[in-house]
Amino acid sequence: MNTVWFDESNKLRSGWRAGIFLFAFTFVLVLFEIGSDFVLRASGVERSQKSNIYMVVNAFASLIPALLVGWLCGKLFENLPFRSLGAAFTKGWLRHFLLGILIGAVTLSFAVFFAFIAGGERFELNLDKGTSTVSYSLGVSFVVFAAKSAFEEALFRGYVLQTFARSNLAWLAILLTSVFFGAVHLGNPNASIISTANTILAGIWFSIAYLKTRDLWFVWGLHLMWNWMQGSFFGIEVSGLTDITTNPFLKEIDTGPTWLTGTIYGIEGGLACTFALVVSTAIIYYLPSLKLTDEMLSLSEPPAVAGG
Repeated sequence: MNTVWFDESNKLRSGWRAGIFLFAFTFVLVLFEIGSDFVLRASGVERSQKSNIYMVVNAFASLIPALLVGWLCGKLFENLPFRSLGAAFTKGWLRHFLLGILIGAVTLSFAVFFAFIAGGERFELNLDKGTSTVSYSLGVSFVVFAAKSAFEEALFRGYVLQTFARSNLAWLAILLTSVFFGAVHLGNPNASIISTANTILAGIWFSIAYLKTRDLWFVWGLHLMWNWMQGSFFGIEVSGLTDITTNPFLKEIDTGPTWLTGTIYGIEGGLACTFALVVSTAIIYYLPSLKLTDEMLSLSEPPAVAGG
C-alpha cells in the first residue's frame, strides 16, 4: 500500500503531488479573487470583463497563486527552491524571453501568411481613429496579454507539468496539460472541433518549448507574442475574443473558408494555424541553439526524484 503513495526514494508520487497542487491552487485562487474583487470595488474600478484594469488585476490574482502554491509544493514535497519553477531571473532568462517573442511572432505571422496566400484573408491599415489611439491600444493590450499569458504558462507549464517531468513522465504531463488547456477554451465564443484541436496542439507546442529550456521565460515569450500579434497587430480574434484590443494596427478582412482561417473564432480555428504550429514545434524541438542551463537541468531532473 505504501508504494501507492510513495516511490522508491520515499517521496510522494507525482500524481498525488499534482493533485494536491491543483486543490491548493484552487483554494488560494478563490481567496485572491475575493481580495482582488474587494480592492477593485474599493478603488471604484469598473469590474467588467471588458475592463483592461480588471483583466490585468484578475490575471495577477491568478498568477500569484500559481507561482506561490507551485513553490510551496516544490519545497514541501521535493525540497526544491523557487528557481525550479523557471520564473526566477536565472542565467539566460532574458535571451530565452526575447527568443520566445521572436519565434512567437514569426509563427503567428506564418499562419497568417499561409491564410493570406490561400486567398482567405487580407488586411488594411486601421486609420479611422488616428495613430495615438492605435498606439495606446497596442500598449495597453500588450500589458493585458502579458499578464494573462504569464498566468496560463505558470499554471499549465508550471508545477503540474514539471513534477511529472521530474518523474520521467513528461509525455503524460504534456498530454494531460494540453488536453486541459484545450478544454478550458471550449467555452470561448464560436469554438469548434478544429479550434479545440489547435488549442491542444498549442499546449503541446508550449510544453515542448518549456522542456527545451526548463524555464517559463521562453514559453511566456511565445504565448505573449502569439496573442498580441494576432489581436493587436493583425486585428484577428484571439480564441474568439475581441475585447482586449479595441483599435488594432491592421483591420482583418476574413473571407474564409472557416476550415482554413477560422473566421469569427480567429486564425486558431483553422488549418492555417495547425500547419504553423506543427512547423514551429519541429523547429523548436530541433533548434540546436536553444538549450537549458546546467542549473535548470539540475533543478528539473534531480536524481533523487527520478522514477517517482
